[in-house]
Amino acid sequence: QVQLVESGGGLVQAGGSLRLSCAASGRISGLKDMGWYRQAPGKQRELVASISSGGSTNYADSVKGRFTISRDNAKNTVYLQMNSLKPEDTAVYYCNLKIPGWPVRDYWGQGNQVTVSS
Repeated sequence: QVQLVESGGGLVQAGGSLRLSCAASGRISGLKDMGWYRQAPGKQRELVASISSGGSTNYADSVKGRFTISRDNAKNTVYLQMNSLKPEDTAVYYCNLKIPGWPVRDYWGQGNQVTVSS
């Protein structure tokens, strides 16, 4: 069993910053690909940023240059630093961890509300 516990998030004005954290625990052998997704009301969940076990990063075009994903391997924790926030960034943000295999197993955090006011 894998647990992902998120923290951070909240309410911020446009142009402000927030940092999300996600700590992974449980039956995890080695480093895994992790990422952040978000889901706004009435929309599908979308990938925001991901970081591979080797440290390679990938970002949605809408957040490039504003968001930074990083990880602390010793703590099995992934972070999402969000700067220059916009009202359209308002969503529930979910941490994700992938266990490779056939099929790939996805684990999700509980979700954290991020609200950006204009």
